[in-house]
Amino acid sequence: MFHINDNFTKLPGSYLFAEIARRVKEYQAANPDADIIRLGIGDVTKPLVPAVIEAMHKAVDEMGVQETFRGYGPDFGYDFLVNAIREGDYATRGIDIAYDEVFVSDGAKCDVGNIQELFSDDAVIAVTDPVYPVYVDSNAMAGRAGDYVDDKWSRLVYLPCNAGNGFVPAVPDCDVDVLYLCYPNNPTGTVLTKEQLKVFVDWAREHGAIIIYDAAYRAYVTQKDIPLSIYEIEGARECAIECNSFSKTAGFTGTRCAYTVIPHEVMGLAADGSKVSLNALWKRRMATKFNGVSYPIQRAAAAVYSPEGQAQIKEVIAGYMENARIIRESLMAQGYEVFGGINAPYIWLKVPEGMTSWAFFDLLLDKCHIVGTPGCGFGPSGEGYFRLTAFNTLELTKKAMERISALK
Repeated sequence: MFHINDNFTKLPGSYLFAEIARRVKEYQAANPDADIIRLGIGDVTKPLVPAVIEAMHKAVDEMGVQETFRGYGPDFGYDFLVNAIREGDYATRGIDIAYDEVFVSDGAKCDVGNIQELFSDDAVIAVTDPVYPVYVDSNAMAGRAGDYVDDKWSRLVYLPCNAGNGFVPAVPDCDVDVLYLCYPNNPTGTVLTKEQLKVFVDWAREHGAIIIYDAAYRAYVTQKDIPLSIYEIEGARECAIECNSFSKTAGFTGTRCAYTVIPHEVMGLAADGSKVSLNALWKRRMATKFNGVSYPIQRAAAAVYSPEGQAQIKEVIAGYMENARIIRESLMAQGYEVFGGINAPYIWLKVPEGMTSWAFFDLLLDKCHIVGTPGCGFGPSGEGYFRLTAFNTLELTKKAMERISALK
């Protein structure tokens, strides 16, 4: 009989957000009149901006005309989008990214989950803790995480991030091949300065390691001294792969478009000891397993970089960050210890003394009809914390804070 990949059977329970959805569904069924406010999953609620919709409509019309119809697009993205990314996200910050170093995809989650296919089976993986679950689960599915014992994977290297160290992890103190970093951070909402990020780049160069840098929330940074790209750090082109997304930047969670940058300098070792370009490997992987993002969606994404698009999405982001301010200041006024919410749409708070993060989840759902995310779902160091998102309407955000204040 056919044998399965046994690594899947080692995964604990269901995916975090699937488990949250299951619990909320059960609660809603038992309490049909409950007016639930969702501040859990990081999904946007505001519609696509006019510049994006206009570009998408135009592209759809083109697909209905013989002279402008398009079939399969370029494997790695249309010229108009790749060049818009190079100019809008990098050249404007003094970073030179070559045309064939940009790979357009259907989501940063897909890219950070699939990039592990380039790693050897015995590669040692390090993650910050708490961590976005996809980094961990995708490597566990490939067999690199070991066994799940006492809420931890036996072969993963965890870098704790908590209030005690200011949510700035230490570099690994053991041999590590791949390090995942996400800044602005999901779930904690915290950031690294250029000086703090340089420590990791220097470490990676010294130890021959690769950094997978998830910058999906770069558009939410408000402080001027915070890097928006790891390539702002000297030497990062030699050791870092960067993933970005239009999901949170421009509301593409339901439209799907993202990109990954792999500089030509990033190298790995083959079994015979020779150096191999990860850029070349990713090209081969993409050409084999992916047929590209649709033409209308890529046109829509390119419109994000137009003057009108930039003005419109900045207004949307400002609205979400106003929600973040309201959540942050309201919780602080109620005596909660709160982090994030300044350079990211996530607020990370300590749960009340004596409660677990799932117990606090149940409390908010039952007493306030609010859905958040228990910190333990992001790793061992997430226990005792809780994540709320700013991705809802201003009205519902204010209502949610009123309900939480009534708990006190």
